[in-house]
Amino acid sequence: MSRRPPGTPRRRPLRRSIALVTTTVAALAVLLTGLVAWRMAGATAEAQEREQLGRHAEVLSRVPALSGLLHTGEQLLNGRNGVQLAVIAPNGAATGPAGPAVGVDQARDLLAGRDVSSTALLGGQQVILVGRPARGGGAVVLTEPYTAVDRARDRMRHGLLLPLGVGMAGAAIAGALLARRIARPLASAAATAHRLAAGERGLRCAPDGPAEAAEVAAALNRLDEALARSENRQREFLLSVSHELRTPLTALQGYAEALADGVVTAEEAPEVGRVLQSETRRLERFLGDLLDLARLEADDFRLERAPTDLTALVADAAALWAPRCARHGVALTVEGPAGAVPVDTDGFRVRQLIDGLLENALRVAPAGRPLVLALTAGPDRAELQVRDSGPGLTEEDLAVAFERGTLHARYRETRPVGSGLGLAIAHRLAGRLGGRITASAAPEGGACFTVALPIG
Repeated sequence: MSRRPPGTPRRRPLRRSIALVTTTVAALAVLLTGLVAWRMAGATAEAQEREQLGRHAEVLSRVPALSGLLHTGEQLLNGRNGVQLAVIAPNGAATGPAGPAVGVDQARDLLAGRDVSSTALLGGQQVILVGRPARGGGAVVLTEPYTAVDRARDRMRHGLLLPLGVGMAGAAIAGALLARRIARPLASAAATAHRLAAGERGLRCAPDGPAEAAEVAAALNRLDEALARSENRQREFLLSVSHELRTPLTALQGYAEALADGVVTAEEAPEVGRVLQSETRRLERFLGDLLDLARLEADDFRLERAPTDLTALVADAAALWAPRCARHGVALTVEGPAGAVPVDTDGFRVRQLIDGLLENALRVAPAGRPLVLALTAGPDRAELQVRDSGPGLTEEDLAVAFERGTLHARYRETRPVGSGLGLAIAHRLAGRLGGRITASAAPEGGACFTVALPIG
């Protein structure tokens, strides 16, 4: 069990909450069912007593001679306490102990051949009255005190107590089992998440329990893998940064020691100064790239959007880079529409993108081969392309082209490389501008980088 962070309010465990909710809901259902059954017990008991009384009356009504039925009927009903018998003659006269309970309307219905089931008073006591017409004329009437219904109702209600108790106990057990099934995988996932937060990696959370809990476990497993990949990339990046910093710092330290020890002669001083200046600029550029990358990844990175003509922006970039390309024996070619391509964007950042891509392309472009800066405009977006005729990128390279330092580490021993951050900066900058950058093979034989920017 992980400790509760300071200041976090104490919360009820999920297992207890689920058990409480499920038990409460089940208990309410059982209680409501019991309440309905409790109320129906009275009506059911009365219906059963009337049905039994009706069956006895039906049997007695089949006796051939009703004149001797009073004596015979009393013997037949001896086992039913409180049941009274009355015989109605064809002329409507009612005889027998239950005769005073028979009303005129009830006698008329019975003599007309209709069954009777009602409530009456006999000796000042409420009774159930059931009558059946006799086959040879006349009718038979049975009465039973209403207290018999009360006794039957009480028996039925007492019989409900055991099922209700079993239902309540079953609800509590089911709630506890359900809570355990749901809470156990979530508790395991929480423990795994805490271990991940503490820095452990390579953990596996078993996808157990309901679908949602299994999805949480699968998400934690994916998170563990993503964290491991991210941290591995960070370690590789830090190693690359350390290597890039160590090289100029070693040169600076070596020449500084030589100058301090007086080893450098007056004739060698200008050359040493140029080397120191070159290594200092290299170090400054690398640190600048690191700072740009950190700014692009910050949440408060700001853009100054304004109407920008990409045609003019490309022309300005070409005017600056054409002489630089010429000094390396590379011909810079510009392709684009003759008219303006207005875009609502940050012109300074777009120019930063173009400059970074051109610098990368010029670094690998062989002398005598072309370097192309192209602009195309569509109905909803504009595309900037920088194509070179250098060694190009493989399919594996294209998949990782915008990861920090990956291509730098892969090719620093075989081709000219920069800080290893330029393409990562371009990727994040294009995203900040609301566009995207892609890498592909160029028709000139090298690499092609395309920046798509939304128009408007």
